[in-house]
Order: sequence, then structure tokens, then C-alpha cells
Amino acid sequence: MPVTPEDFLAYLAAVAANPAYTARFQKDLAQPGLRIPLTADRKLFLQAVEQGRQVIWLHTFGERYVDPKAKRPKAPPRMPKGQTPTIPQAGEIPNDPAAMPDVIEYDQSKQRLLIGTGFVEKVPPAVWRYEVSGKRVLTQWFSYRKRNRERPIMGDRRPPSKLGNIQLDHWPAEYTTELLHLLNVLALLVSMEPNQAQILEEICDGPTLGFRQ
Repeated sequence: MPVTPEDFLAYLAAVAANPAYTARFQKDLAQPGLRIPLTADRKLFLQAVEQGRQVIWLHTFGERYVDPKAKRPKAPPRMPKGQTPTIPQAGEIPNDPAAMPDVIEYDQSKQRLLIGTGFVEKVPPAVWRYEVSGKRVLTQWFSYRKRNRERPIMGDRRPPSKLGNIQLDHWPAEYTTELLHLLNVLALLVSMEPNQAQILEEICDGPTLGFRQ
């Protein structure tokens, strides 16, 4: 069967962009270079491709692999109604300089993301813990938007550029919009992980393609 570059990229995303892949190939990943099992099962390949299209659609916040028939509109992804992270009136993040948030925390008992004096509800624990390359996505995202963005001096210990001082002194509405987009994407990625793990297991247990010298 013909395989387009877009299909192959989607297959890679389905197989490798999930914790099951990292857990299964932990020893192999100690050395640089990804090792991807390539299924020889046409049906399984197509299933992985469809999963991967969904993953990349999420990773690009609805910009790529758009397909309305597959419920992938060209728009920021959203969790199903009733599960969407929300900011109630009492949790509004103030935009005045005096209230610029400097700390992000999580209340697991209420499944609430705390940002300064504001908060977001309906944030599952797995979303708070979501990591990429060993770094929590939410804390990393917040570190570039909080009040104090100082970074430790590294390398030759030159002082940081004064350009770093040019930054917002308040929390704009755009930050809140970005945060809600990110929370929805992470929640949807978490919901896909069991299916991705199942597909990876079936690929590894079934016939795979080798390499010819």
C-alpha cells in the first residue's frame, strides 16, 4: 500500500508520543536515537496512523491534520462538555500588576489548578503531572509567564541580557486563554494514552518489518 510522509509521521506520533513507549524501551533510549517498531500488519498500521493524526492535531492545537469528519476541526481542541477545565468567577486571575502571580500549585482533593489568587477547576491529576522530557509542561509554561522570570547564570557566568527585563507586569487575558487551551490539550492527550499503549503492544507482539542492508 502507498504510504505518504504525513501517514508515516502520524504513525510515529501514535507509537512514540506516549508514556508506554518510554516505559517499554527505557533501556534502548539510554542512547540517543529513537527505535520505532514498524508493523507489517496493514490494518494495525492504519489504526496507528489515525491515532497519530489525533495526537498531532492536539500537539498543534488544531492546526494540522484537520478533519471535521473525524471530529478534528480547525480550532483549539476541547474536552467533552462537562469535563472542560473552567475558571469560575471566584477563580478569575486578576490582571492588575499587584496581583501578578508568581506561584503555580495544585489542589488534588478539588482537582483545582492554583495560579496566584486565581484557580482553574476540573483539572485531573494526570494533567498536572504531565511531563515531556522529564519536565512538567504546566510548570514549564508558567515559568515564562510568572512575575519573577529570573534564570540562574550558566556557562561562562555572564549576566543575563537586559532584554529579559522587557516583560509584562500583569497577567493579560491572552495568558488565561492560552492556559485553557493547554489544559484541554493535555487532558485529551492523557485520555488517548490507554489506546496508544494498546496499539503499541499489538504492534510489538505482531509481525514487524526488518531492515535490509
